[in-house]
Amino acid sequence: MATATTPTPADEVDWPRVTREVADDLAVDASVRDRAGKPPYDEAARLREAGLPALLTPPATGRPGADWRSACAAIREISAADSSMGELLAHHSVLTWSARFLGSGGERRLERRFERRFERRVLREGWLLGGGIDVPGTEAGPGLTLTPEGAGYVLNGRRDFDAGVAVADRLIVGARCTATGDVRIALVDPADPGVRVDPDHDRLGQRLTGGGGVGFDDVPIDVADILGTVPRDEHAIAPFTALAPLALRLTLVHVTLGVAEGALAEARDISRAAQAARRPATDGDDPYLLLAYGELATAAHTAATVVDHATEALARGLAAGTALDVDGLAGIAVPVAAAEAVTGRAAVHITTRVLELTDTTGFDRFWRNARVLTARTSPAHRLREIGDHYLNGTLPHLAPRS
Repeated sequence: MATATTPTPADEVDWPRVTREVADDLAVDASVRDRAGKPPYDEAARLREAGLPALLTPPATGRPGADWRSACAAIREISAADSSMGELLAHHSVLTWSARFLGSGGERRLERRFERRFERRVLREGWLLGGGIDVPGTEAGPGLTLTPEGAGYVLNGRRDFDAGVAVADRLIVGARCTATGDVRIALVDPADPGVRVDPDHDRLGQRLTGGGGVGFDDVPIDVADILGTVPRDEHAIAPFTALAPLALRLTLVHVTLGVAEGALAEARDISRAAQAARRPATDGDDPYLLLAYGELATAAHTAATVVDHATEALARGLAAGTALDVDGLAGIAVPVAAAEAVTGRAAVHITTRVLELTDTTGFDRFWRNARVLTARTSPAHRLREIGDHYLNGTLPHLAPRS
């Protein structure tokens, strides 16, 4: 568990240097840790010690925090070294925005006070957050329920999460209120005796994200730990609230792009060393090797350009706040979908090709991680959404569904 610390002012910390040092540290034993597949207790401790969970909180005057672009850049750099840690930080980063996305359901001044209180708690306690505010579809089962009891609620049910739950200091979960039918987002202490975490130890890729199933048996939830409400009627959901799932999707795109860039950089280093060892006996570089790296570098650069465009669009949406309208939301959803489609294809292609170019033990982790990350989202579905918007002007769905 995290210990309380006094945050260092943001302007006194060289966050790019800190991120680079953490990435370099994680890269040293990434392959060994991936093969071991143990819960990421040590890795989470490294992140906390470096202060990255504090960095990846919404920026505010007088405290640590990175703007959206800087947060995405940090997640991407960490992912190039260890994409499991990148995914863990991606979920944490978006969850720290939960109170802003959802509000307290009251007058705006009170909402801002509530946001500040939640974010200060995250920073003061050094929390690493896990869980998710998205709501599974009905095909996934009954999910989680909140039943009013006394002055608060009781949380019950079971849900699987992709990252963070095995090492999180607090969980944030969406549960349907049995009295109203709307979805309420609750902050939960995983140390409560009614919380049971079952880590997933047998995954094809992204083995160290700390994901798994969580059961909740009559867990008491105080009213003060309800971060917000998602209305039952999709049309009543504010466009700014609908940024929450887009923010998570885009941070995971940065994780996927980080996998591709990390695989390509490591493959380049291996190929350079192999060429240097052979060069005295050869007339020069293999032209087919140069062609292969030219193709892969171009794929990575193309994906990065599309991802950067989506990142800028979402940054503008966050800056707009509650002034964001449905058309503005569509102008963000389309670039995010394009980033998912382009990056997913590029990552699978790059990580597959570098296996052929290097034939080195440990490189399969990049391919496995890319496959797991891209399997969650079908490029065909995203391209269909883009086409529907381009051809028919269809607006995106607002509900935060997984």
